[in-house]
Amino acid sequence: MFELTLLGTAGSAPTKARALPSVYLSYEGDSFLFDCGEGTQMQLLKFGLSPHKIRAIFLSHIHGDHVIGIAGLVRTLALNNRTEELKIFIPKGYEKAITSLIKFDKAMINYPIKILPIKKGTMFKGKDYEISSFKLNHTVPTYGFVFKEKDKLKFDMKKCKKLGIKGEMFKHLELKNHIIINNKKILLKTVSFKKPGRKVVYSSDTRPCAETLKNSKSANILIHESSYTSRYSELAKSRKHSTVSEAATIAKKANVKQLILVHFSARYKDDYELIKEAKAVFANTVIGKDGYKVTL
Repeated sequence: MFELTLLGTAGSAPTKARALPSVYLSYEGDSFLFDCGEGTQMQLLKFGLSPHKIRAIFLSHIHGDHVIGIAGLVRTLALNNRTEELKIFIPKGYEKAITSLIKFDKAMINYPIKILPIKKGTMFKGKDYEISSFKLNHTVPTYGFVFKEKDKLKFDMKKCKKLGIKGEMFKHLELKNHIIINNKKILLKTVSFKKPGRKVVYSSDTRPCAETLKNSKSANILIHESSYTSRYSELAKSRKHSTVSEAATIAKKANVKQLILVHFSARYKDDYELIKEAKAVFANTVIGKDGYKVTL
């Protein structure tokens, strides 16, 4: 299973309809959080998601609306007798701030927590995937994240059938990169192709930037902040956020399959203005709502 759930889609302050930023990603039994705003553990309960499966939490930056939920979440995991190590990634230089959220009341947390600095590039590897980071352009050091499934080898079954490749021959081809049939050498590369792994990109608070475009190329999903419509473009620039149309332009240039917009200013009481502006630039846009799920 490869599933994505938006837990919080507000920016800066919660509203009645939107909690603060957090995204939950599940892949083949492993789960991850990207940002952990205030109330994240309540959202996990609300949407029927298990906090105990979370292997790592990736915090894009130190602003409170993206990290304060850590304090409650780690305590709840302790109360529920977690034993597995939890990794928490935060931009370098802010490790002590996260440590203080965990230790301020001397809570009894008996499972290991490892707080690690984010480094550009690959940070976490699983059997069939990896999670990497890239720099964003915000008022404090901020990172975006890429969850990338490994490319998979697929056989061209029409070619294979025509050549008489069957059964254990496929395993031999994969191991040796060739096989002999009727004294003819058949190379693996001539009867196979690589199927690109699925890719999800999370671009938190930022001005539109080249790094987001580069890392989002051909992504299945791009989750991008869009705090304002273009009417407030000067405000977006001064606070180093993105407008809806700027996020949609990134999606279009990167040729992503779907854009999900999040991190909206509380001034937007409905989606009309947001979706109208987004779809004028990139048709396959979704206005993110708390609880929105995507299965890839």
